[in-house]
Amino acid sequence: MPPKKADGELKALPIIGRFGTSLKIGIVGLPNVGKSTFFNVLTKSQAAAENFPFCTIDPNESRVPVPDERFDFLCDYHKPPSKIPAFLNVVDIAGLVKGAHAGQGLGNAFLSHISACDAIFHLTRAFEDDGIIHIEGSVDPVRDIEIIHEELRLKDEELIMPIIDKLEKVAVRGGDKKLKPEYDIMCRVKNWIIDEKKHVRFYPDWNDKEIDVLNKHLLLTSKPMIYLVNLSEKDYIRRKNKWLIKIKEWVDKYDPKALVIPFSGAIELKCQEMDEEEQTKYLEENKTQSALAKIIKTGFSSLQLEYFFTAGLDEVRAWTIKKGTKAPQAAGKIHTDFEKGFIMAEVMKFEDFKAEGCETAVKSAGKYRQQGRNYIVEDGDIIFFKFNTPQQSKKK
Repeated sequence: MPPKKADGELKALPIIGRFGTSLKIGIVGLPNVGKSTFFNVLTKSQAAAENFPFCTIDPNESRVPVPDERFDFLCDYHKPPSKIPAFLNVVDIAGLVKGAHAGQGLGNAFLSHISACDAIFHLTRAFEDDGIIHIEGSVDPVRDIEIIHEELRLKDEELIMPIIDKLEKVAVRGGDKKLKPEYDIMCRVKNWIIDEKKHVRFYPDWNDKEIDVLNKHLLLTSKPMIYLVNLSEKDYIRRKNKWLIKIKEWVDKYDPKALVIPFSGAIELKCQEMDEEEQTKYLEENKTQSALAKIIKTGFSSLQLEYFFTAGLDEVRAWTIKKGTKAPQAAGKIHTDFEKGFIMAEVMKFEDFKAEGCETAVKSAGKYRQQGRNYIVEDGDIIFFKFNTPQQSKKK
């Protein structure tokens, strides 16, 4: 249960990361593990996917529609001319190498690209292919994961020391009592990252004040990570690979809240080149399915994002909000006037709308709710906002 305020109102849990909804997830990994192929399939774009370490120098960025059967159902029901789904902003970041924190390869530029992202798809290679060189000379995804983790941690070491030196100068030697708590917190963060050699997100109990300080500095190791394991077509179809258990054991030990998602870049690329009928036949014959929808949805959720729907004959639209957003602020995503003049939110749950068949039936079943300004919007809510138009100030 989330903590409660004194008056009984639920208090939102603090979140490490940038505030807002225009957030990005970066694809990170060693060179030649399949990042650009994955990005191309994910976005149906054509980023260079040549077989050499630094073929992605400038980060490719794209908006990927979030697949959602609820959105599809509402579009089929209303048949509006305008259909706008939610989007996941994805960045393809060039391959990191050992020593990237010190500028090896194109390290510093790439690490700055990661800094601009809010979560990470950590892509690792678990397939053998003599035609695709591995920068470390052999396939070992656990070793590769550890290399990326250590490069991010070492970069955070570099970032932390100037911050602490500056705070020490002002808060300790300069006697600034206001900055002393921040200095103490950053010393604890330093101990965790440098002495314990662990990532920020591995510590389970950062409190509100500590998270406020962490959010000022947005360290690389604080970003949520999803582990994507790139398998061969054969291994993915048979659901067997000697590395999967070892990767899962490593993640469970060191990053226990993170998800591991196996996929096959080869299969996803093959499916993309087929028409819908051929793709369905291929997947059915091999008793398998694409992992893209799961990957996109998981990436979107890792950014602490969700969405509500507005739906009618003119438009069906998914509006992206932060998890825990209250009704007036959700209304403000549509227009600032909706937030300023908020009266109420009329809310249907998607499941109720689908089960009852129409809005009138939902109302008759007593499942159409009128919610006030303290209502926390839930993922998939179908909402109609009522509001007063703010009065224009009269000119004198």
